[in-house]
Amino acid sequence: MLRIEMLVLVLGAVGLRAAEPAPYLVDAGTKIPLVMINSVSTRHAAEGDRLYLETSFPILASGKIVIPPGSYVAGTITSAKRGGRMKGKAELFLRFDSLTLPNGVTRDFRARVGGIDGRSSQQLDRSEGKITAEATKGADARTVGEGAAGGASIGVIAGSVSGRPGMGAGIGAAAGAAAGLMGVLLTRGQDVVLARGTTVEMVLDRDLEFTAAELDFSQAGAARRPVEGEGPVGTGGRNGSVLPGRRGGLGPRNP
Repeated sequence: MLRIEMLVLVLGAVGLRAAEPAPYLVDAGTKIPLVMINSVSTRHAAEGDRLYLETSFPILASGKIVIPPGSYVAGTITSAKRGGRMKGKAELFLRFDSLTLPNGVTRDFRARVGGIDGRSSQQLDRSEGKITAEATKGADARTVGEGAAGGASIGVIAGSVSGRPGMGAGIGAAAGAAAGLMGVLLTRGQDVVLARGTTVEMVLDRDLEFTAAELDFSQAGAARRPVEGEGPVGTGGRNGSVLPGRRGGLGPRNP
């Protein structure tokens, strides 16, 4: 009798497990587009600083939206280095730590950057997740050359007064080049800047599993519209300041 009861219990447990719906799985390696909520720059960033983003495109599993747009992602700056005054480009390392769905369900992970905004002149090392600022060698050479040309012009004028325009041009060019080089030496290279509204891509390092109950968004309210803001539409001088501009493709809407 006891054996029969145990068999019934075992069969019942197996039946319950069989009745449970299969979990929804987002595979490791899935790329998830994100939009920056706050701005990050190597000019002010430090190791351990937090960054906040939200998803901009729905991620599906088994035909169901598992990660809706407007889900939150939190990350950490693991390393930030400013550009040097003569060599060495600014570098930024990011790590994504957690995902929070609109209904509050959270998953922790350690994901890396898989892509950055196509409008950005910055470079991404996909194997390391390192974002590097644009090189400034060409701009530096132009600064020195412009200084030499300007100095030569002034030297010609001064030399003409003294009857030695050639000597004046040479002295002026040398002085102008020296002034241009001094300006380069006193100025840092461009910073890595991820402005509010910049698009980055997150690559999952592990599977994310959700049950059907965890994907009930009926009480989460309407889906939030992803952040819109100024992305990296261009860079300014050596300090890497970002010129203001609106996100591409956002024009006036018809009423």
